[in-house]
Amino acid sequence: MTANAIIKAINGPVVTSSAAGFFVSETVRVGREGLLGEVIAVTESGATVQVYEPTGGLTLGEEIVGEGTPVSLTLGPGILDNIFDGIGRPLRALEEKEGKFIGRGCSVPALDETVKRPYTITVKPGDELEEGAVFATVPETPSLIHKCMVPPGVRGTVESAVPDGEYTVADVLAVLKTEDGEKTELKAAQKWPIRKRRPVVKYLPPSEPLVTGQRVIDSLFPVAKGGTAAIPGGFGTGKTMTQHQLAKWCDADVIIYVGCGERGNEMTQVLTEFSELTDPRTGRPMTERTCLIANTSNMPVAAREASVYTGITLAEYYRDMGYDVAVMADSTSRWAEALREISGRLEEMPAEEGYPAYLPSRLAEFYERAGRAETLSGGVGSVTLIGAVSPQGSDFSEPVTQNTKRFVRCFWALDKSLAWARHYPAINWIDSYSEYGRELEDWFAANVGERFSVYSKRVASLLAREKKLEEIVKLIGDDVLPDDQKLILLTAEVIRNGFLQQNAYHAVDTFVPLEKQMKMMEIILYLYDSASRLVADAVPVSHISATGIFEDVSRMKYEIPNDDFSVCDAIRKRIDAAIAKAER
Repeated sequence: MTANAIIKAINGPVVTSSAAGFFVSETVRVGREGLLGEVIAVTESGATVQVYEPTGGLTLGEEIVGEGTPVSLTLGPGILDNIFDGIGRPLRALEEKEGKFIGRGCSVPALDETVKRPYTITVKPGDELEEGAVFATVPETPSLIHKCMVPPGVRGTVESAVPDGEYTVADVLAVLKTEDGEKTELKAAQKWPIRKRRPVVKYLPPSEPLVTGQRVIDSLFPVAKGGTAAIPGGFGTGKTMTQHQLAKWCDADVIIYVGCGERGNEMTQVLTEFSELTDPRTGRPMTERTCLIANTSNMPVAAREASVYTGITLAEYYRDMGYDVAVMADSTSRWAEALREISGRLEEMPAEEGYPAYLPSRLAEFYERAGRAETLSGGVGSVTLIGAVSPQGSDFSEPVTQNTKRFVRCFWALDKSLAWARHYPAINWIDSYSEYGRELEDWFAANVGERFSVYSKRVASLLAREKKLEEIVKLIGDDVLPDDQKLILLTAEVIRNGFLQQNAYHAVDTFVPLEKQMKMMEIILYLYDSASRLVADAVPVSHISATGIFEDVSRMKYEIPNDDFSVCDAIRKRIDAAIAKAER
């Protein structure tokens, strides 16, 4: 059932209509050009609509037509290796229809309904199907098999099914007869409201890390599959670069990259780099398991608010197939700014720094959609959310950062001084934290080595002790420190430069497997323990430093191949030789 009304007021992307039978979250078409909008409030006098396209040229009295459905995404084969705008419209298809400049009110199918793919039908007449059951599979890309599932809330008996063959997303693959006798057509494509969480059987505790290949993250501040993480940092600290690295190298099956209010050149960089990158797991292009949501800073602000929900809905869909999905949201600060602008247009009472009072609840709604779950299809999948935060002036006390910290369990604080010193990733090892470390210890022990977590804690302890010693050094200098404390400073420098600092453009250093990370920590701690024994025997630490062994160990990140750790034994022998030389 649809409703019609006329425009009574226009305030930027916010339009007020006369009274009509709209419902909250309903999709509407606004004006002569049919601009896409969403009902966000309903009163006795009318409805308030946020419009996802530029409203310039709208006039009072134009018609608003309701579509009778909530704002939804079309889900099915064809999502991956594609790029959508904030409200789920395919930008490549829009370019083919409209040219370089997309017109207002333009509408094309979200998925190409002309492309035929080879489907394997996994059901036959008479089969009883529950919601979430897989009734067909199709290779969406050479890197991923797409599982077509019965929509949530639908169950029944298969009355008919097509044979294996090539079909489009609009073709009926099976017909289901429900308990009340109605017939439901099962197609490869289905729709789902972007603001509604997709159901699962149950959520599972985090027990496996999302391996990123970035040493400072995997070894010190790991995030679990199905976990939540935030990357706050000021301009130029490397938020986008860090997320690019995570998207390229993390061991998720599917990557959803949401450019929320980002500059167009940054999204272009993502497209260019991902198209040239080879997936190390499959040897295929990285784009074959990636979907981009591009809502650049010059696009309508209301669509920016919707873009994060578009991204998380796509992620939940692939999670329901049993895949591990990583969502990169860059940046949630610009999403919050969109909330603030729309809230101002609605004349709502502002809270701290002008943000709406419901900012915390909106952030909670977003991050709580992460998780590792037993799905309706019978498998286990996960959605890991990694959101970038852009506090002005690197002020972590501002509302978006502080409220984000309430709802994430992993906090990778980027440091401007580290970025200026060309130390990347510029993650501050003192201000950052992860609450997943204890829960992942058993996995690291079983899959990497029993000593992995022990080494990680010792490295973190040395860095914390260095921080305390630096305060003393600033006051009275390092000459007055005893040799055992000077050794801590030297070892911490090796950890910072030789372990935490990582070169994204180096073939060996851009991605480091967990086994190599453990070997590197083991070597650094072996150097520290060996030197500590000499210092305890009254050998000056300057004698040990003069051998150049600390600088030598700092360079090991480029020497040790990612698939051959035999070089580690040679490095240990060099440490033994340097210790013996210093002892003499």
